[in-house]
Amino acid sequence: MSRRLLALPLVLTASAFATEPLPHPELLPTTKKIHELIEKEAAVEAAAMKLYTEKAPQAENATLDLIPIKGGEFTIGSPDSEPKRKADEGPQRKLKIEPFWMEKTEVTWDLYQPFMDNRKARNKDGTLNRDNDLTTSEPPEQRDGESLVDVVTQPTPPHLPMHFGMGEGYSKQYPAIGVTAHAASKFCEWLSAQTGHFYRLPTEAEWEYACRAGTTTAYSFGDDPAKLDEYAWSVGNSEYQYQKVATKKPNPWGLYDMHGNVAELCLDQYAADAYARAKDGDTNPWLPVLKRYPTVVRGGSWNDDPEKLRSAARLGTDPAWKMIDPQLPKSLWYFTNAPWLGFRIIRPLKVPSVEEMHRYWNMDGDTE
Repeated sequence: MSRRLLALPLVLTASAFATEPLPHPELLPTTKKIHELIEKEAAVEAAAMKLYTEKAPQAENATLDLIPIKGGEFTIGSPDSEPKRKADEGPQRKLKIEPFWMEKTEVTWDLYQPFMDNRKARNKDGTLNRDNDLTTSEPPEQRDGESLVDVVTQPTPPHLPMHFGMGEGYSKQYPAIGVTAHAASKFCEWLSAQTGHFYRLPTEAEWEYACRAGTTTAYSFGDDPAKLDEYAWSVGNSEYQYQKVATKKPNPWGLYDMHGNVAELCLDQYAADAYARAKDGDTNPWLPVLKRYPTVVRGGSWNDDPEKLRSAARLGTDPAWKMIDPQLPKSLWYFTNAPWLGFRIIRPLKVPSVEEMHRYWNMDGDTE
């Protein structure tokens, strides 16, 4: 069933969006079980905001570092005077952002590949194919119980190597690429089910707040693109391929590759007039996804010119990014024509409700 894109205000809480049906209600029982696990962990954890390292057991205990991002106020968008500015970067708005942790780098292959190569037979929508389990020859009635992680919808195998021959294959030091917003959100659910911490994609506002790191200049290091090589991989220095994460200087809050290397998916529906829908003083603005395209991409990539790496630069996803995918309909999981696209994740300090959590992980739209 196709849903229309409402002219909603930018909201993060469920109140203004509660009249919309929950996406994929058949998956709600899994969300509820993960939510119970997260609430249990939250009840015994101190709320102190400090850097920590998370292990992903299903990824052979691969780790990711989470940087604490204190809440505060900032101005989203760019001023009219900024060189190379586009109209969709305004009007500027003063916004409030609540605290969260953000991954120090983009998600790397050592974390993502075990999710992608999950060794379980899957239907095209990512649910378990219990009639064709790759890991056992026993009939369904004789199998051991499935874990909570198993029942999270996960990708079907890709039709081509998703590292596109760049770097060193699926090396843990390189960012995972060619990932759709749907796949990134389900990765967050998969990771949350293992760790007891709630992870999701950042909203566009959270992403720019973290990228700017208290600055108001075109880049987090100033206005001069001549300094870009110190902080970012772009078309001028990347040798036309992605690079190892965290090999350039971080921004003032210790986050690497916020400018360049691979562009990063966000949680929002892309709209050219998104900021016009907000007002000064809004807290945690978010434009919910009600159709599959376009959704927000930020940060620019190794394949982009400097102006596309600015803190305020915006981009929307496009179905052409799946052009060489041989499947009909096209895969939910892979952007086969976007070797420059990846993502990083956040963990909000405040644990959302079951319904909000379910929307964050399942709001992929239902149209091509």
